[in-house]
Amino acid sequence: MTDPVFFVPSRRYSVGEVAGLTGATLVDPKHSEIAISTIASASNGGDGALVFVDGKRNAAPLKSLHAAAVLCTADVADLVPEGIAILVSPRPQQAFARIGRLLYPDAERPVGVSGETGISPFAHIDPTAHVEPGAVVEAGVVIGPNAAVGSGTVVSANAVIGRSTQIGRDCYVGPHSSIQYALIGNGVIVHAGARIGQDGFGFAGGARGPERIPQIGRVIIQDNVEIGANSTVDRGAMSDTVIGENTKIDNLVQIAHNVRIGRNCVIAGLTGISGSVVVGDNVMMGGGVGLADHLTIGSGAQLAARSGLMHDVPAGEVWAGFPAKPMKLAMREFALIRKMAMGKPKGGGSSD
Repeated sequence: MTDPVFFVPSRRYSVGEVAGLTGATLVDPKHSEIAISTIASASNGGDGALVFVDGKRNAAPLKSLHAAAVLCTADVADLVPEGIAILVSPRPQQAFARIGRLLYPDAERPVGVSGETGISPFAHIDPTAHVEPGAVVEAGVVIGPNAAVGSGTVVSANAVIGRSTQIGRDCYVGPHSSIQYALIGNGVIVHAGARIGQDGFGFAGGARGPERIPQIGRVIIQDNVEIGANSTVDRGAMSDTVIGENTKIDNLVQIAHNVRIGRNCVIAGLTGISGSVVVGDNVMMGGGVGLADHLTIGSGAQLAARSGLMHDVPAGEVWAGFPAKPMKLAMREFALIRKMAMGKPKGGGSSD
């Protein structure tokens, strides 16, 4: 449910405007002047709401839909109740997202905590640090020696930027996050509580127990990466930890030292990536995936939620299970185990 206290729509859009902006087909041109004032889920809807329904498997809410307009695929258009504007699109969710960003631009990317502009008098910035004009540095922020923050970047309350760390332009650094030993590109979003650049988990066995191996690498984060709240990215040991441009990382993700992640990857929450793993471009990882160290995940691979990876994954393959294996094999194993669990023991009679 939207709340006008937190997010206020930029303006109203007509259904005709929505069709033009998204390329969707308006089924009944008479509905072109219907006003859209908010977005909502199909199960909630509401006056002035735009909703979306993608395919028949998601069509149940249409039976009792109350909304101004619906973006939907062609196969469910006939199920939309009378009086609701129908916008047919092959990709309704993407079209819906576009309109949502226009209606609620403040929700597209995070904003500072205090609403301050410029540099707060309550921030501590080392005299050798360089903060470009147009950056926002809120109260409680600490920026170390020789660090740099680019124009348009917002550093939220109580964040810490370590010495010599470089942060590009138009970035966002969330409250209570810390960034050190890092080179960060433009348009990067680091959500609240994230930790970037701390020691990797590097120890060698010794007569007196584990002995620390110095971690002297960096973290390199390319343009337009997003890192979720309370996620951690360890700096490299002797080489760098690298996250490729436009990769999106969810909350509570652990990325260990020397990991190299390609471009346009999507990594869901609670995933743990062990040291020196190499991930190609356009890889998708579901929630809770775990990867052993020194693996290679090929470009375009998909790893199902809760998968435990012990072997390299070829490019473009879909793996699942624990230990993970190609999806078709995993599904056959799951089916066999279920069948065995539900089956009756052979031989009859009781052993009592």
